[in-house]
Amino acid sequence: MPRLTIYKNNHTESTVISNLFIDNYMAEANDAQIKVYLYLLRMMDAGRPTSVSDMADRFNYTEKDVLRALSFWEKRRLLDLDYDDIHNLVGIHIRELSANTPDEMPKTHQSASCFIPSPAEKTASVPSATITDITYPKVVTPFAIPCGDDKTVAFSYEKPSYSADRLQEFKNRQDTAQLLFIAESYIGRPLTASEMKTILYFIDVLHFSDDLIDYLIQYCVDRGKKDFKYIEKVAVSWAEQNITTPKQAQKSASRYDKNVYAIMNGLGKNASPTAKEMEYITRWIKEYNFSTDIIIEACERTVLATDKHRFEYAESILNNWKRQNVQHKSDILKIDDMYQQRKKAAGTTAQKPASNRFNQFPQNQYDFDALEQELLSN
Repeated sequence: MPRLTIYKNNHTESTVISNLFIDNYMAEANDAQIKVYLYLLRMMDAGRPTSVSDMADRFNYTEKDVLRALSFWEKRRLLDLDYDDIHNLVGIHIRELSANTPDEMPKTHQSASCFIPSPAEKTASVPSATITDITYPKVVTPFAIPCGDDKTVAFSYEKPSYSADRLQEFKNRQDTAQLLFIAESYIGRPLTASEMKTILYFIDVLHFSDDLIDYLIQYCVDRGKKDFKYIEKVAVSWAEQNITTPKQAQKSASRYDKNVYAIMNGLGKNASPTAKEMEYITRWIKEYNFSTDIIIEACERTVLATDKHRFEYAESILNNWKRQNVQHKSDILKIDDMYQQRKKAAGTTAQKPASNRFNQFPQNQYDFDALEQELLSN
């Protein structure tokens, strides 16, 4: 009998995740970090390009969130980030996972799989490569992903991976017991080791005082948010605003809460925003830099147009206004006027009858009211 050839289908519709990643790395990562890493594996296996902005749009994160996630995995030696002389991110090399601990893994690209960023964003200083150049283990010249001046800001609040000894040292400090007691009083239960590490991160990296941490946890709990991932996001936001005292935090929170309430009310919602809804509001305020009156205008138009998916509908309006460089409500009126003029011109063109053998002669004009009166008088 002839020999049998054993083969299998290409794994284009699946992405293989190492058990080492699940066992040793995933527990300490947040949602954004896990999503970014899995998406990198997906795109690498498919040989498809992407970019920081592409990942940010896909997962409704900011580019800073994506850059933080990339830095997180680089510090854990799961990938390597390459930069050119002008500080552009030009390559992401996915490492082969092995039984080695992160500290034992040498920083080298020889065994790394290379991830291809978006070719649309490559710089002139980086030579080009195509998918056809790829042979196993997929080593190609990477394209550039511009990150501008945001790198330092995006990476400055990266959360370290604290060891058990470091956590124990923190717990043994004289002033720690009172802070942990206050936090547990607000949360209503004993803190986990991971949550204690988060408080250590507030002190060690964000340089928050005990008073500010006290106010931070109280602020989040008062809003029904006891999840430490949410508390951590608020803390990073305050750090980015250079908030160092409870008074500054209270002032910022008061102004921010007022805007959030107005936006939610403008969309016909009375409840507190969900995490997803908060991402939309944050993008409109911080990324698009729209004033509250412009956002409310978009919300009012959304309510008139649809009862469902209002945040998505408002996002489409505001994204369009952002592309058209709207800065004041008067700019919106100009856009509306231009739209009406185009609509009117299109309607006039559509109503003009086509020239044919049936209408190439003078058309009769009848006064039907006069004809009716004439018929009645006879």
